[in-house]
This record gives sequence, structure tokens and C-alpha cells, in this order.
Amino acid sequence: MTEPALLLDSNVVVWLDQRLQRIPDSVLLRLESAPQVFLSAVTAWELAIKQSLGNLTLLRPISDLIHTHQMTELPVTLRHGEAVGQLPVHHRDPFDRLLVAQAMVEGLILVTGDRRLAEYGIPILLV
Repeated sequence: MTEPALLLDSNVVVWLDQRLQRIPDSVLLRLESAPQVFLSAVTAWELAIKQSLGNLTLLRPISDLIHTHQMTELPVTLRHGEAVGQLPVHHRDPFDRLLVAQAMVEGLILVTGDRRLAEYGIPILLV
């Protein structure tokens, strides 16, 4: 049986860029062995907003991170947007809610440091 692909939350992307030691070796191994690792367009959007507000400085552009870590871009689709509307309000962050919807629709495991996202009943890999 093939292991499901992974979808990275923004906190994991920041750790890949700045604090690789924050990610346990077991999670790094899963990232390396996964059939595919996705980075959502919504994550790039969230990180760009944080950078423009002065709340975050990435060491490398997101496009470099995608290449370095062999990630695949996941666009936001209408199905993803509609799925957000069906989610209970366990979490108010619109970026996280869209990531949850994408993980549900695409059958992905969400890699995150946010324990609260497990309340949605999706498979998560907690960092």
C-alpha cells in the first residue's frame, strides 16, 4: 500500500527554511520518503503577507524552498473553497482552514505543529 502524500503547513515551511533542527528526524525521514510533498499556494500567500507586514523574514524565496525540498505546488481550486464552507469552526485561521479543506479533498496528510487541526478528523503528522 502506497503511503499518502503530504501537505505542509506554513509553520513547517518556516522551520525548513530557518530551524531545521526543530523538525524531528522521524518527520524529516517521512518528508524524504513520501511519494509527494505538496506546498499549497495558500501557504505561499500566507507567508508573503507575513513578510510584507514585517512579521517574518525567510532566508530563501519560497520558490527556492520548493525546489530544494522537491515539493510540488498545490493550487487552490473551487472544490477546496467549497470544502471550507462545510468545515465546522474549530479554528478561525482562514489559511489553516483552507489547508484542512485541501487535505480532505486531496486525501493528503497535513504536516503541522498545530495540534488543534486534528479536531477536523483529518490525518495529521504532528511536528
